[in-house]
Amino acid sequence: MKPLRPSHREKKRYLLISGKDSTSKAVDSAILKFIGILGYAKAAPMAVKKVGKKLILSVNRKALEQVRAALSMSGKDIKIEKISGVIGKLK
Repeated sequence: MKPLRPSHREKKRYLLISGKDSTSKAVDSAILKFIGILGYAKAAPMAVKKVGKKLILSVNRKALEQVRAALSMSGKDIKIEKISGVIGKLK
């Protein structure tokens, strides 16, 4: 199978998440609860790596605002510190 062209790939944004509840399970449940199964599938959140007590999450660019709203409305101790298009700028 041929690889996808860069213009056909999904554009991702990377979120640096901190807080007491900054585990991948808590973040996934907060997103799923707020935007539902279809929105979760469109956002395609994926925990990339854990840096100390912080989590780097990749999200589809078109669903970024919905994910930000979901994390802020969750009521858990989850805070978005930084958003970037490149992982290297989050460290």
